[in-house]
Amino acid sequence: MNNKKRILVLSSLDHSLINFRGDFIKSLVKEGYKVYAGAPEFGEQKLKELKALGAIPVSYYLQRTGLNPFNDLKTIFNLKKIIKENNIDLVYSYTVKPVIYGSIAANMNKTPVVSLITGLGFAFTGLTFKARTLQRLNEFLYKLSIRKNKTIIFQNSDDYQLFLDRKIISKHQKVGFVGGSGVNLEQFKTRVNENSTDVISFIIVSRLIKEKGIELYLNAAQTLKVKYPKAEFHVIGAPENSPSAVDSKKLNMLNDDGTIVYHGPQNNIPQHLYKRDIFVLPTYYREGVPRSILEALSVGLPVITTNTPGCKETVINKKNGFLIEPQNLDKLIEAMEYFLINKESIKEMGINSRNYAKEKFDVNIINKNLLKMINNILNPTTAH
Repeated sequence: MNNKKRILVLSSLDHSLINFRGDFIKSLVKEGYKVYAGAPEFGEQKLKELKALGAIPVSYYLQRTGLNPFNDLKTIFNLKKIIKENNIDLVYSYTVKPVIYGSIAANMNKTPVVSLITGLGFAFTGLTFKARTLQRLNEFLYKLSIRKNKTIIFQNSDDYQLFLDRKIISKHQKVGFVGGSGVNLEQFKTRVNENSTDVISFIIVSRLIKEKGIELYLNAAQTLKVKYPKAEFHVIGAPENSPSAVDSKKLNMLNDDGTIVYHGPQNNIPQHLYKRDIFVLPTYYREGVPRSILEALSVGLPVITTNTPGCKETVINKKNGFLIEPQNLDKLIEAMEYFLINKESIKEMGINSRNYAKEKFDVNIINKNLLKMINNILNPTTAH
C-alpha cells in the first residue's frame, strides 16, 4: 500500500478543504491516491471531517493576510520541508498564497505542481491605489512561482487572457479550464418551486465587503421595500474586519426596522436557499466562479449578478436571471423589480438555473476533468 502516489492539496483555510474541495478529495482517495490536506490550522471538527474523507491533515505556517518577506520565506521553507518529508508526488494548490508559496516550495523540491486560479480578488479590481499596487506585486509573485508548473487551471477565460496579456504565463504553458469548484447536485437539491404566498424574497450569501456588492443590495432593498412592503431581503454572512467591510451597525439597524432580514453567518445554506425566490450577488470583486451562485443555480433560483469575469459564466441573460453592469444601483433595482412585477417568471427561470447547473457545473463532471489532468501527470501510461 506504500506505493500509492501522494498528493498534497494546499489551501489557506481548513473549512475550504471540506466545503470547496471535499468532493474532490473523496475522488482522489477513490482513485487510489494518498491525500494530504494542507491548511494553516485545523479546528477539531474539520480534522474529524477530513480524516473521515480519507485525507491526512497537515498544518503549515501561513500569515493569511498582509505581506511580510520573512513570514513568506518561513512559509516557503515550511512547505518545502513538508513536501520532502512526506514524499509528495504532486502539489495541488488553490487561492493566491498557497498557489504562489506552494509552487515555489514544490519547484525547489522538483515536485510537479497543478495550480488552480480561483479568481483574482480585490487586488485585480484596479479600483484603488492599494489594489493597483497589490496587483503589480501579485503579478511579479505569480511570474516567479507558476511558470514551471505542470498545469495551471483557470475558472474563466478572462483570467487566462489577463495572465497572457500581463505575461505572467506564456501561451506555451499547459492550461486547463473548469467551471469553478462545481456544485454537489445531491447536496443542493432542486427546490419545490411553488411559492403560494404573495411574498417575494431575495437572498444574498456573501462576504460582507463592499466589493461583493452588499452595499448595493442594501440600498436596493431600502428603495424597493417602500414600494413593495411585503418583499423580503435576506442577508447571510459574517461581519468582517476588512477596511471595506459593511458596517454591522447598519446591518442591524436595517434588520431592526424590517428592511432586511439579517441572519449572520449560517452553516445550513441549502435550507435558506430553499425558502427564498431569487439569489442576488452584485459583486465587482474579481471572482473565479462564485460558489454561492453555483449553489443557488443547483437549488433552482433565478440569479441576478454582474456582467464580470466568473459571474457572467453562470447566467444566460433573461433565461435564468439577469446580468447587470457592476456598481449600477439603478440596474440592480430594475432587475430585482422585474421579479416583483413578474412573479410567474421565477419558476421558469429557476428551472433553467437547475438545468444549467446540471449541464455545466456538476461537481462530478468537474472532478473528473481534474482527475484526468492529474492522472496525465502522475500516471501518463494509464491515464484515461
